[in-house]
Amino acid sequence: MTTREKLEALAKNMWWSWHPEVLSLFRRLNEQAFAGSRSNPVVALQEADPSVLEDPAFRQDAGRVYDHFRAYMQEPSHYPDAPRVSYFCMEFGLHECLPTYAGGLGILAGDHAKAASDLGIPFTAVGLFWREGYFEQYFDESGWQQEWYPDMDPAHFPFELVTDESGSPLSVSVDLGRQTLHLQAWLLNLGKTRLYLLDSDVDGNPPELRPLTEKLYQGDRHTRIQQEIVLGIGGIRLLRALGIETDVYHMNEGHCAFVTLEMLRERLELGDTREEAEAWVTEQCVFTTHTPVMAGHDRFAPELFLDQMATLREQLGMSEYDILRYGRVNPDDWMEAFTMTVLALKLSRQANGVSALNGEVARRQWHHMYPDRPLDEVPIGHVTNGIHLPTWAVSYVHTFLNAHFGDWMEHRMDPDFWQRVNEISDAELWEYRNTLRRSLVDFVNTREQSLKMNPRLDPDALTIGFARRFATYKRAPLLFYDYDRIAGIFSRADRPLQVIYAGKAHPADEGGKKFIQEIYHLSRQAPFEGKVVVLENYNMEIGRRLVSGTDVWLNNPRRPMEASGTSGQKVAIHGGLNVSILDGWWPEGYQGDNGWAIGFNASADYMDPYQQDAEDAGFLYDVLESHVIPTFYDRDEQGIPRSWLAYVRRAMATLTYPFSAERMVSDYVEQMYQVDAANSVER
Repeated sequence: MTTREKLEALAKNMWWSWHPEVLSLFRRLNEQAFAGSRSNPVVALQEADPSVLEDPAFRQDAGRVYDHFRAYMQEPSHYPDAPRVSYFCMEFGLHECLPTYAGGLGILAGDHAKAASDLGIPFTAVGLFWREGYFEQYFDESGWQQEWYPDMDPAHFPFELVTDESGSPLSVSVDLGRQTLHLQAWLLNLGKTRLYLLDSDVDGNPPELRPLTEKLYQGDRHTRIQQEIVLGIGGIRLLRALGIETDVYHMNEGHCAFVTLEMLRERLELGDTREEAEAWVTEQCVFTTHTPVMAGHDRFAPELFLDQMATLREQLGMSEYDILRYGRVNPDDWMEAFTMTVLALKLSRQANGVSALNGEVARRQWHHMYPDRPLDEVPIGHVTNGIHLPTWAVSYVHTFLNAHFGDWMEHRMDPDFWQRVNEISDAELWEYRNTLRRSLVDFVNTREQSLKMNPRLDPDALTIGFARRFATYKRAPLLFYDYDRIAGIFSRADRPLQVIYAGKAHPADEGGKKFIQEIYHLSRQAPFEGKVVVLENYNMEIGRRLVSGTDVWLNNPRRPMEASGTSGQKVAIHGGLNVSILDGWWPEGYQGDNGWAIGFNASADYMDPYQQDAEDAGFLYDVLESHVIPTFYDRDEQGIPRSWLAYVRRAMATLTYPFSAERMVSDYVEQMYQVDAANSVER
């Protein structure tokens, strides 16, 4: 193969998104094009400098990286007997150059798909082709979030249009009420995982339906149910058209639950009785719920559901009552909405929340579906989320860990491997932290989009990070609840503190936008000016920089509304520490010597929210003033914070593998995907 052919093969597989040596290779082709495209290898190759392609050293490096890729693709599976999995999700967060995600659900799905590839599980993912994605974000002069939607040209990304045997675009169709919608599909290769994205922008479709897969999480309930029909029903039909055989259908959140109705239709068409068809579908499906608030589950008015499902209902041979009962807790309540989570729970062999606490919350939420069972026997377990370590570890982490441990990527799935952090000296570990913090500070202080806020971040100051969706329950401004108290903390010249925020509010979330604006205004007031920054246009690159560079990751949701909160899991490998409400994953991770808790585990779940905010803010100030700040600034004669580094060691040793996507996907294989899973719950 020529060097260009090797580079084309590398560019077309998003294996590059978790291998810095590949990205470094493409950066050398055209650094300006690479940076301007948000580190997109396809664009870098399209605009490659011919002299670089001809350089013998470059060609040698390209060959070495390509050989590494080929060896990876041929590695044996960690689970040679794993079932074949098809995984459905509304969004996938894969890399900052691809706007196919909105927040934690998509990031989790992308990490899941990559870890499945690393483990060698036969894994196919299905989603929607969001041509305009979620949105790009900027702030106006008042600090109010503004949105715009750039169009994504597939030619500039590693997409392949899925074709049939004749080379024509493969087409499947779904019925939206009495209208037929034709769909094409795009393939993304993620290592060994195949991700198919359904696209409604097809010639011949009704003009009002062509943009259906254009924007993520936009539009009214009518648009939402149509998108979910495309994902669930269209997704199954695509798998059938491709001949992809599946043993387990994994629905990641209720958006995908129409998978079950299409599978039910298939079995009835084959001649099964309804009871036989339901039993077959249930045996094939597993379901993950992330939503800890009842109002957050997708519900559709009966009239809307019946209108959009008219054709499918006739194909099922069911009455309106019969099809509605799949999505109702009480089938006899004609006013009850059709709920996607109810549908998924009724037609799955197993269901899980995404942390131990989230599993408890889900069992409380849906106890009324199982009135004859004690609460602890509600058939919803948990598999705690984890993060894909190679995706979130910045390049310097690879350099540092390889220097100390050899090929850390090869050993990262060994839980005992992470105990080797104790072999690193305090001086080296402190320099590791300083290097990462200073890199982040330099990025923020010089970033063009940051300059309107006049950041003057100190490369040696205690740096707190807060980056996530600006949903109001996450309480981004909680740090400023008591203005005088936090102003006093920021005024200590001998113990400087700085905070970096990033995140998007949903375009319709006025409360979330007000939170952004509030912090934006505070950042322009003394004593916060220059020390508090809100970064525009939060994406995976900014997230990666923040989790790598901040000393403390702050998470203060209103308990128990955080399903998992995986952003805090990304700091441990970088030597960062969590300061968090005991919500989501943190009750499982917190050990007292590997980070700090805000408040207590008994923090009232059903307290008046204003009282809860006041109490939690007080707990936050106490932990900062009494523990975090003094521990960070307590230095010995060499200027090293020995006690702080003891926390860092414990965090790296106890949190890195247990909260990795590699561990998470292994749990899914052993507890959910395998039919004889040891903890299978009788439904």
